[in-house]
Order: sequence, then C-alpha cells, then structure tokens
Amino acid sequence: MDDHTRTELEAAVFRRLVQHFRDRTDVQNIDLMTMSGFCRNCLGDWYRDAAAQKGIAMEKDEARGLVYGMAPAEWKKKYQKDATPEQLAAFERSQKAHS
Repeated sequence: MDDHTRTELEAAVFRRLVQHFRDRTDVQNIDLMTMSGFCRNCLGDWYRDAAAQKGIAMEKDEARGLVYGMAPAEWKKKYQKDATPEQLAAFERSQKAHS
C-alpha cells in the first residue's frame, strides 16, 4: 500500500471514530479514560498537537470541538454527568496501574 492510500484510510478511520464518539453521547469521558486511557478530550488534544507540528495554531477548545461536534462546554452541559464514586475509584485505580 502506498503512503497516500494509507493516509486516506487512516483519515477515514479517524473520521469514523470521531463520529462514533459523537453518536455515543451516553459514553462518558471518565469511562473512556478508565477503560482505554484516552477520551474525546485526548483526541482533540492530539489533533491540536498534529496541527502544531504543521505550523497551524489551534486553540484547545477549537480542536476539542472538532471531536465533540460542538463546543466542549455545550457538550458537557448537554451530556456529561457527574462522576459516581465508583467511576472515580475506577479511574484512580487505572491511573495508578499505568503510572
């Protein structure tokens, strides 16, 4: 596979992942972090890092908004729930396991 085709496929996979996260508003970021070590915010931050490597300045909320499909504050207001004590404990355990 040539590099151009690989890049196109990777871009398509990324767009599908982002759409999946937009569709699954029931999945909370804390659960994503606990299970996988990354969340919507991480994807936005990685997007911003990639832009910076190309000399493109991007604000944190702008990059995260590309993943959320709206301003992060709006997404949080609409969909984010307060973390339960169980979620917080699981998150803490997962962080210690990966430190």
